[in-house]
Amino acid sequence: MSHLLSPSILRLVLPVLYAVVIVAVLPLLAGYIVLVERKVMADMQARLGPMRVGPHGLLQPIADAVKLLLKEDIIPDKADRLLFWLAPLVSVTMALLAYAALPIGPAFQIADLNIGLLFILAVSSLGIYGIVLGGWASNSHYSLLGALRSAAQLVSYETAAGLGLISALLLAGSLSMKDIVMAQYDQGIWFISYVPIGFFIYMVGSIAETNRAPFDLPEAESELVAGYMTEYSGFRWSLYFLAEYANMIIVAGIATTLFLGGWLRPFASSHTAMPGTSIELLDALPSLLVLAVALYCFYLAPKQPVKIQRLVMAMAGGLCLIIAGALAGALFAPAAVLQGIHGAFWFLAKVFAYIYFFLWFRFTFPRYRFDQLMRLGWRFLIPLALVNLIATATALLATREWGGSLFFYTLLADAVTLAVAMFLAKNDEVDSVVPVTDGE
Repeated sequence: MSHLLSPSILRLVLPVLYAVVIVAVLPLLAGYIVLVERKVMADMQARLGPMRVGPHGLLQPIADAVKLLLKEDIIPDKADRLLFWLAPLVSVTMALLAYAALPIGPAFQIADLNIGLLFILAVSSLGIYGIVLGGWASNSHYSLLGALRSAAQLVSYETAAGLGLISALLLAGSLSMKDIVMAQYDQGIWFISYVPIGFFIYMVGSIAETNRAPFDLPEAESELVAGYMTEYSGFRWSLYFLAEYANMIIVAGIATTLFLGGWLRPFASSHTAMPGTSIELLDALPSLLVLAVALYCFYLAPKQPVKIQRLVMAMAGGLCLIIAGALAGALFAPAAVLQGIHGAFWFLAKVFAYIYFFLWFRFTFPRYRFDQLMRLGWRFLIPLALVNLIATATALLATREWGGSLFFYTLLADAVTLAVAMFLAKNDEVDSVVPVTDGE
């Protein structure tokens, strides 16, 4: 039995198990992100959201999946049937393949590549072929226009987002996702503190890359009748949907790894132990946070109007208690187990916090016109990303040549970048004004 657990065998088996977990869990996770999105939107609009299917609407994603599986599959006349069938598979396959190099904690990673970030960006960018092929193969002018708009949008904002990421890569000095996290541990600071403007540029670019509001022009239902997906129905349509939400998790994972410390807890370089124990004070934070959620669920349970809802809320509190117990038990486990469990907790917590901003933006900002969207990308974000990149590189060079605090130099670089941003915004505001003359 021991030879089955040898390091050489585990190196082969564990990546396969991780891949199976991702492929099995991600579709379910995407469905419940949709439920969370609808609940958050309802809360912001002072209503309940889905409540009919299951207690608190918890079975709504299952009902939606069954509906899509049973819905009639329609292929338009004169459509390219092979490409029409392959296009959504291309999008969802590229989205799932990008997870191979994404570290979900220090232990959960399919492949630790020395060019991990480059692999993720290259593979995820291939998803645009699924969009373009789907629009072209549909033999529909609406779908083709939506695909062309999507291609223009993704190319524009991938450029800005990539330039925003390079500012963090300069600080890490590596393309390996694990090395980037460890560079933040060694420096004792998350890179968002050094390059907040680079993080902002990447965040805006990632919203546009995933076709999320207010940049959802390629699939805007009110203008384009779902754009490049107009002719798709049933399960094929849901594959595009799954690819979009998988890409949301990917861009959130990239932002977490490069700017937010990855799986590192806050103040990871601080090692203050509890009095009389060897347990670090901040390592107890995950179990305390989940315990607070459990107590809040128990507080809400008796306030629910229906018995089944009270029961489910109490069960949610019990589940949180179990998770809190597992997180607390990890404090007494070997260091590798502690780092793996707590690292995954912090990584997922940061990812879902980032996704929450996606949802918040959707319900806050109005949709851009397409000319506004392209002008924002080419005339503001890309020039600003270039200035931010040059300023960050100059700050690093100044630190190496003259010594001193890197934080001070990056602060000056951010000030220069902000001044350029104000100039670009002012100049774009003047250029966008259309003169009106008498008689017009």
